[in-house]
Amino acid sequence: MRVVLWVKPQTSLLALLLGWLYTVGAFRKRRPKEPPLDKGFIPWLGHAIKFKKNPAEFLEVMRKKHGDIFTLLVGGNYIHFLADADSYEPILKESPDKLDFDKFGSMIVLNVFAFQPTDSHHHILKKISKEYLRGKGLAVLNKVMMEKLKTVMLHSWDSGEHKRHWQQDGVFHFSYKTIFQAAFLALFGTELDKENAKKNTLTQCGEFFGNFQKFDHLFPQMALGILDPQGKKDTERLRNFFWDKLSVEKICKKDNISKWIAVQDQQMAEIGMTEKMRTQFMFLLLWASQANTGPAAFWVLVHLLKYPEAMKAVREEVDRVLRETGQEVNPGSPIIDVSLETIKTPLLDSTIEEILRLKVSPFLFRSVMQDTDLKMADGREYIFRKGDQLLLFPFLGLHMDPEIYPDPHTFRYDRFLNPDGTKREFYKNGKKLKKYTMPFGGGPSICPGRFFAVSELKINSTSEIAQWQWEAPLAKVVPQVKNGFRLRMDLRNELST
Repeated sequence: MRVVLWVKPQTSLLALLLGWLYTVGAFRKRRPKEPPLDKGFIPWLGHAIKFKKNPAEFLEVMRKKHGDIFTLLVGGNYIHFLADADSYEPILKESPDKLDFDKFGSMIVLNVFAFQPTDSHHHILKKISKEYLRGKGLAVLNKVMMEKLKTVMLHSWDSGEHKRHWQQDGVFHFSYKTIFQAAFLALFGTELDKENAKKNTLTQCGEFFGNFQKFDHLFPQMALGILDPQGKKDTERLRNFFWDKLSVEKICKKDNISKWIAVQDQQMAEIGMTEKMRTQFMFLLLWASQANTGPAAFWVLVHLLKYPEAMKAVREEVDRVLRETGQEVNPGSPIIDVSLETIKTPLLDSTIEEILRLKVSPFLFRSVMQDTDLKMADGREYIFRKGDQLLLFPFLGLHMDPEIYPDPHTFRYDRFLNPDGTKREFYKNGKKLKKYTMPFGGGPSICPGRFFAVSELKINSTSEIAQWQWEAPLAKVVPQVKNGFRLRMDLRNELST
């Protein structure tokens, strides 16, 4: 016997509507002991539009509204935001069975770079980074980085007639492009055609740089899966560009590829990673190595230009260590060549650390694998719901804490030094802090390339400070400027190889 049930169209539409509202979280309610819940007014999107526009500014508004812990709906994801740095340690130590980084990290890699990483891929990345981006391996790469920085400087300066003259450029463009090109050459090698290698490679670097900036601008929307139609078209075009230029076939034909790139690719191939995925992984390595260092290099220079006393102190320190290594910045002297392992520049180190505190604001994500309890430092207890995401934001909870850093929004180039030049210690609630900045994240998800990133900044800053003299419209040296300002620059010495 066959039974047929007839449903009114209105009832069917209502069921579909209710099902859709349930799917987008319209009926979600805050449970006992869960953080304050704020879904915004737009189903599914929630606060996505405001969040992608200016994450730090938006989260500061939400923090003032809800306190140090709250839950937001962002593009279909319920994300718990925790700004209290005193409560980070138990989360970073929590078992991945409860709070897992790999799941959310893999989702971001899939959304942005279009391939699904595995545990084996993560293991190889961490192992090879530890070997070649630290210790002796890093010392070798630093030397290559210094050489490539010379190449970029010589290329960007018309030294054919050996005449001194001023050049004009935007400080953001100058800083970011210089460090990007040098790092690209140091990591991914040069063309085998010696005669045309320098010209062709640097021309390619310039094209890479422009497209890299466009791609990086779209990264937050890609990561959260909230691209608009035009953004999706632009993303696809940019991906195809980088996959073509960074194809394994083309990279393997280059000379002087860094061990960090070459050995990783070799081991990825050995575990069965396809050539297509290895190409996609090449692009990930380029982005991971350069997305933050370029902007950070810009902020170092722009703050030194804005604060003449900082530039004077740091330049005197750099000139002194150069003299100690037998180098002088005088007319006719060669481009400087220093080994970071043999020089000490505490003022420059402090300046770089201060910029990382002020301008680098990482998000530390964890996927909530099961309902998880959190006891905060002040004794409050909360529960994170299974299936949600957890985000730590040390920029608000640590870097901008006025108890740790008096007047935290102000740039102080010597903030991390005692008056006698020794490393300063920081305290919170009377307790000495083990971690007082987290520009590279923390726990198992800490950036494996953090030592190389700092080395890049130090090499680049040393060269800029020692090699160039600047004329900038000081009234326009404003940290909030989007693309920097234009400045005139000249070499303090004649370029010589």
